[in-house]
Amino acid sequence: MMGKIGFSLILALALVTLSTSSERKCVLSGSWRSSVGCKMVVSELSEAGAFSGSYLSVAMAPKADRLPSRLHGIQHSASPTEQPTFGFTVKWQFSESPTDSMSVFVGQCFVDDQGEETLQTMWLLRQEVGSPSADWKATRVGTNVFTRSKGQNMGESMRSDGAR
Repeated sequence: MMGKIGFSLILALALVTLSTSSERKCVLSGSWRSSVGCKMVVSELSEAGAFSGSYLSVAMAPKADRLPSRLHGIQHSASPTEQPTFGFTVKWQFSESPTDSMSVFVGQCFVDDQGEETLQTMWLLRQEVGSPSADWKATRVGTNVFTRSKGQNMGESMRSDGAR
């Protein structure tokens, strides 16, 4: 039979474990910046885990041609997990774009021991080409690492239109 002290110790350890894991949940919604300077804003997730937002690429077009592009996605689990997986699509929009292009991203949201969040992603970009013989150059693949934009609290969410 367990004494009061043993039970209290187990209860205290359980509470520490719960508070530690809840402090390290990665929250997908908010503002993010990639390692190459791209900016992304993810809306608050719906009950089903769906989200939308905007993506501003620094790599896809000259500065004068850049416009925010819409993104739509879903997080694997609608209930908050510590380090959820997700996927989203970006339909690229440029002021002078002669071709259509779209990207799909898959990734996972991580929190390190210091509480810093990162999104580790892999993407495919498909660009329109004029013929099947040009298909070889239509798809690119790469990776991006996103960190939460400075000045934003971990659990703070933002709407995709920038309003709070």
